[in-house]
Amino acid sequence: MLVLTRKPGERVLIGDDIVVTILDARGDGIRIGIDAPRGVRIQRDEVIRAITEANQEATEAAASTDDAEAIIKKTLGL
Repeated sequence: MLVLTRKPGERVLIGDDIVVTILDARGDGIRIGIDAPRGVRIQRDEVIRAITEANQEATEAAASTDDAEAIIKKTLGL
C-alpha cells in the first residue's frame, strides 16, 4: 500500500488515465475527486460489502424457503 500526504488541490496519478484530486480536508475526513475513463468501475468498499452481505442473506433465505417447500411436499406425499 502506498501512503501519501496530500493537501487540497494536489493530485495523485494512477497510470496514464486516472487522476485522484484532493478536494477538501475537514477534521477526520477528506473529499476526493476521481477522474477516470468511463469503462473503469469505481466503487466504495463499504457499499460492495453491504451488497454482498445482503445477497448472501437473500440466498440463505431462499434456500430455507426451498427447504420448507420440500418438507411440506414430502409430508403431503407430493
